[in-house]
Amino acid sequence: MRTISEINDKILTSQAVVWTIEELKARVKESSVEEVFQQVDVICTGTFEPMESSGAMINIGHTDPPIKIRQCWLDGIPAYAAFGAVDLYLGATAMADYGNSVDLSEMDNRQGNLLPERGGGHVIEDLISGLGVHLRAIGQVTDCYPRSSFETTITRETINQFYLYNPRNLYQNFIVGVNGGERSLYTYLGPLQPGLGNAVYSNPGEIGPLINDPDLELVGIGSRIFLGGGVGYISWEGTQHFPLQKRLPNRTPIGPASTLALIGDAKQMSSQWVRGCYFHNYGPSLMLGVGIPLPVLSPEVIEHCAVRDGEIVAPVVDFSIPRRVRPTFGLVSYAQLKSGRITIEGKKVRVAPLASISLSRQVAEELKQWIEAGKFTLTEPVAPLPKDRSFMSQDSWSSRINLD
Repeated sequence: MRTISEINDKILTSQAVVWTIEELKARVKESSVEEVFQQVDVICTGTFEPMESSGAMINIGHTDPPIKIRQCWLDGIPAYAAFGAVDLYLGATAMADYGNSVDLSEMDNRQGNLLPERGGGHVIEDLISGLGVHLRAIGQVTDCYPRSSFETTITRETINQFYLYNPRNLYQNFIVGVNGGERSLYTYLGPLQPGLGNAVYSNPGEIGPLINDPDLELVGIGSRIFLGGGVGYISWEGTQHFPLQKRLPNRTPIGPASTLALIGDAKQMSSQWVRGCYFHNYGPSLMLGVGIPLPVLSPEVIEHCAVRDGEIVAPVVDFSIPRRVRPTFGLVSYAQLKSGRITIEGKKVRVAPLASISLSRQVAEELKQWIEAGKFTLTEPVAPLPKDRSFMSQDSWSSRINLD
């Protein structure tokens, strides 16, 4: 057995052995779990995929005279301003307000700077890149905040705090989307063609961070991670955290399960690993690189990290049914998904990932280099992540309340 303190001592003296998750899986295939446990200290995982439950906290600093911002737009994208006077939160999926009823399919020909395919994630990327962003604010006039409006251009160098706070990242597993209907659908997985014309999945499978720590024994609140090209931390359980999801005997979940809330200084990040994106007729989002180092504390860590794509499954969900609980076409393995074709009711269906497998590998490799150079050490969690959260949904008021 090892401790994180012992591993950090080895990192700081350049004695730690660090492998990417793919290197670990290859070594286990050629050797035994016990032999590999004796050889490696840290395993680096990574992913680069859309994570729309993300956003940035921004403090612009006080103006003269001061303003208490109640409404604010960054390059025309609304930021939430119901905090302190000059604190803002810009959500990755925020988009320009074109009215109460927006049909994205009719907005592509809109002229001007406010483009439907540009959202909060793109503004966050621009700030991280060092570009200027136009800010327009409306204030609530009070005795201590007499200013009623303000306009300027901000950059990451002219604002105080600028950090990502992401309420839900790193799904431990997810779904495969298909469309059994008669018309094209535009979803958070991208376009789904009718008649089971294609399938899309988002999780990187065996190289993903949480799939290799299925019971959350190695990470917890306070764990240091790679976030967007900088250093970040696990701050809490993520929204929709569902560790009670059904699992295979190898402990991997059969669908969406655990999630994490993440935080990190965006001024340290790189637009290589934080990129705004847009899903046609659905809306903007954020592509994000996240890497988690797994300390090799026991042989059980190696056993869990040895899991392969053929041993991990995800449900195939039909998006043509407009309900919260949609029918599925059963489970498929990530090995099948990564082959590029799956079979649904006797039909061969082509498959594509949303996560970039190539860039996910690069995240793990960059994190490995940080650790080998002694620039990144591991942290002991200050508290464990909960393992008993159920998943609740909202139904109509009348169905939940006895009106008699």
